Amino acid sequence: MSLELFTEGEPIADTKAPTDVPIGERWSERQFRGRLVNPTNRRKMTIIVVGTGLAGGSAAATLGEAGYRVKSFWYQDSPRRAHSVAAQGGINAAKNYRNDGDSVHRLFYDTVKGGDFRSREDNVHRLAEVSVNIIDQCVAQGVPFAREYGGLLDNRSFGGTQVSRTFYARGQTGQQLLYGAYQALERQIAAGSVEQNARTEMLDLIVVDGRARGIVARDLVSGEISTHFADAVVIASGGYGNVFYLSTNAKGSNTTAIWRAHKRGAYFANPCYTQIHPTCIPVKGDYQSKLTLMSESLRNDGRVWVPKERGDDRPANDIPEDERDYYLERLYPSFGNLVPRDIASRQAKNVCDEGRGVGPGGLGVYLDFAEAIKRLGRPAVEAKYGNLFDMYAQITGEDPYVTPMRIFPAVHYTMGGLWVDYDLQSTIPGMFVIGEANFSDHGANRLGASALMQGLADGYFVLPSTISSYLADGPFDKIDESHPAVVEAVQGVQEQTQRLLSINGNRTPASFHRELGQLMWDLCGMERTDEGLRKAIDRIREIRQEFWSNLKVGGDWHSFNQTLEHAGRVADFIELGELMCVDALHRRESCGGHFRAESQTPEGEALRDDENFAYVAAWEWTPEGQPPVLHKENLEYEYVHLAQRSYK
Repeated sequence: MSLELFTEGEPIADTKAPTDVPIGERWSERQFRGRLVNPTNRRKMTIIVVGTGLAGGSAAATLGEAGYRVKSFWYQDSPRRAHSVAAQGGINAAKNYRNDGDSVHRLFYDTVKGGDFRSREDNVHRLAEVSVNIIDQCVAQGVPFAREYGGLLDNRSFGGTQVSRTFYARGQTGQQLLYGAYQALERQIAAGSVEQNARTEMLDLIVVDGRARGIVARDLVSGEISTHFADAVVIASGGYGNVFYLSTNAKGSNTTAIWRAHKRGAYFANPCYTQIHPTCIPVKGDYQSKLTLMSESLRNDGRVWVPKERGDDRPANDIPEDERDYYLERLYPSFGNLVPRDIASRQAKNVCDEGRGVGPGGLGVYLDFAEAIKRLGRPAVEAKYGNLFDMYAQITGEDPYVTPMRIFPAVHYTMGGLWVDYDLQSTIPGMFVIGEANFSDHGANRLGASALMQGLADGYFVLPSTISSYLADGPFDKIDESHPAVVEAVQGVQEQTQRLLSINGNRTPASFHRELGQLMWDLCGMERTDEGLRKAIDRIREIRQEFWSNLKVGGDWHSFNQTLEHAGRVADFIELGELMCVDALHRRESCGGHFRAESQTPEGEALRDDENFAYVAAWEWTPEGQPPVLHKENLEYEYVHLAQRSYK
């Protein structure tokens, strides 16, 4: 690998997990060994939480309940608008209500295997342990999970597992869980323990004497730039899937908070690990602004197929059963339609590349419920999936009860994120990162229904236990706007904002974003190659140069200006996109969502290289013009046997 793309630095390691005890005891042992802050001292300490999704909302509420002074920031008008609200299918927990062989250890194993053996054992086992408590917490908050006839909570299956461990609230699980966290947050706001800062975007991290001590933010309505100080900063700003422009993420989802923190010294781990969700409504046109997810839960009863012959453009219902290829059931008989997302997505791409795709441009496959309706009856299918079917019908104008849905893979989740240790602390002391904003639990591919599990685990249970070890040294010296580090951070934000406004070129931020996104999808999406990634890096550098010389942003920064907001986010996406391609290029193996065409089995499956790449790639930012620095965290497996993944 050319040194012009990156240099290699010292290894990095997580030293917080107590590896001197068995893995099943490490979380409780870490809690016991951790230092505490007594209730009186908590009232003297301030914690900033950026983001109010499941991770940020639950963390702010829990920390407020514990007695800390919390400042909560979100760029939407309400915490209820956080993108967690869009999650549909469910949340995993090892309750074994179905008595089908589930356990904490099986959830742990399924998650490590599902991530293609590229995640930390310690973090994943803790997640599996805590999952049991999450459901009890949410039920106590009134989350209306589906129930069986006898009144017990119901479960369904999700991809990558052979047990039913997914709790759900029809197709609105994320919304209902977010409302549970939201009401807990609002209770703390009413009690005065949490200060709310709506329509406010973090634009920089304030680092004083090596510690995170606050943020610089902009009021998105008035344009006012302000500083906010704390003893610790928690970032829960979600993932960066919108670097691809078209994704299932909300339009406002961005990378700015974690990227600005990265440029202040927080290592960025595994940026190339992007999840492509197999069950999305296909792209309709060149000017579509986002994509719509159809829940993975639909693969419980829906059967995925394409015509056996190329170019068969007959309506789905006119194609006889013996002329259909239920390719997932054929290729993976043990798991069938419930293979993990990365595998289902690649196989959909493969059949479309063969010329057997359906719909406009041949970029789609069928998700068919005819057999389920015949077996269960339409009322039963409506009860389980009715709102999802309604949403599909409203978007496409097609009735999925009569005609099979058409679906195609799309960018959904990002497994990469800021590097954190077992305590969820980044490489900047005092800055903690939770939920999708960190990299910690999913490896190279996330199993369905595990995002909600991780977000709530981090916010309700893990962070409130681990942050006390850091705060036990506080409260720290007071700082104010006159501190040199604060002055420098504010000036940096003001200068970049003014620079964006002063270019006065000919292209909108959206045009740059769309071009970057298409480039990333084509060359750093479902399949990557050495040649393609090098082309992408060269072109991204050209896009970046043109962005800073030909951008057009009207208005000013002293008022509501959504074009200015978008411009700042696109600037960060361009820099992140280059790092994603560098990371994908350096990792000369296929694993999970990272599929290098040069590294595959004779059957076309992902081929890992455990000898050379069994590590977390943690990237250090360097000043402009210098290559990023790669720090490797070696992954060691004591409890899971490394093996080629097979779902056949």
